[in-house]
Amino acid sequence: MTEKLLNHHAEGPASAPPLILGPSLGTSYALWDQVAPELSITHRVVRWDLPGHGGGAAGLIGPGAGIGDLADLVLALADSLGIERFAYAGVSLGGAVGLHLAVHHPERVSSLAVICSSSHFNGAKAWEERAARVRAEGMEWLVESADARWFTSGFTVPRLVQDHRDADPEAYAACCDALAAFDIRERLAQISAPTLLVAGREDPATPPTHLREIADAVPGAALVEIPGASHLAVAQCPEAVLTALRAHLDGGAKRGMEVRREVLGDVHVDRAQARQSPFTARFQDFISRYAWGEIWTDPTLSRRERSMITLTALVAHGHYDELAMHVRAARRNGLTPEEIGAVLLQTAVYCGVPAANSAFAAAQRVLAEEEG
Repeated sequence: MTEKLLNHHAEGPASAPPLILGPSLGTSYALWDQVAPELSITHRVVRWDLPGHGGGAAGLIGPGAGIGDLADLVLALADSLGIERFAYAGVSLGGAVGLHLAVHHPERVSSLAVICSSSHFNGAKAWEERAARVRAEGMEWLVESADARWFTSGFTVPRLVQDHRDADPEAYAACCDALAAFDIRERLAQISAPTLLVAGREDPATPPTHLREIADAVPGAALVEIPGASHLAVAQCPEAVLTALRAHLDGGAKRGMEVRREVLGDVHVDRAQARQSPFTARFQDFISRYAWGEIWTDPTLSRRERSMITLTALVAHGHYDELAMHVRAARRNGLTPEEIGAVLLQTAVYCGVPAANSAFAAAQRVLAEEEG
């Protein structure tokens, strides 16, 4: 089974929000070496290799491959790791994969970052010619120009150049086939995931105009241009890319705070914020980002259903002060007093009569306040 999966490297807490990172053509997941470890402090980071690149099996794609084939491989990898929904960031070809995922599988992509990439790669001819020559002559002729295509003058990353040299020619050519056929411009307006575009100002392969074109078409998208960066900005200017990605990914905390206020009410959240101290600040951020920004925003369950589950869990653990807060939240989420009573009655069977007795008392006080 593993032979059919993309080669990958995972780092960060398994319980953290997942973030999948895609590579550019000719590189391995080492492209992310200066960025991924930092992102793994707050995310479960999964970097993947293109077929025939790094440790990737060449046979995963063949002639005539499309970006959709690579996207399917990414989804298969996510499925194998038990990842249903994820943030995604990709460079160049990896960014094109992200655009395809956001258009064709929006339910899987929680946020998107497209770095030094494009919604089209200047037509098919040049890529078809490159694929044909690589199939005929191998990689060495192409490696000679890698630094000029990837970096500004005088900069290089030997590991990435070596990865380019070691790439399987047939797999590399198949990736060229995918780029030749890729043009998703007409679908960009359908992207609903929060989207960040990052451009290298000195990038000759996908210049800032290509990223600006995406930013103008995707609703609410943001664009960041990095001065002095060429095509592999992730390797050349990792701190600038990291800063942009952190600001983008922290959007989960902002959305989480919005949901938290919608469910618990402004009065409660304002009171919690007023009590926040430097000692509790990270915990409050964790709640907003993870509990409310990841769990409560997951569309798999409705807010009504989440309220019923939460009430039951709080009764089971005897958290009656918190239960009162979530009885108010349940009413805000549309549960009737009768439905709340039915939930608490069921806890008498599975959590015990004394626990349900205390729960009914706490809920009755809240409902009486509501009537008063």
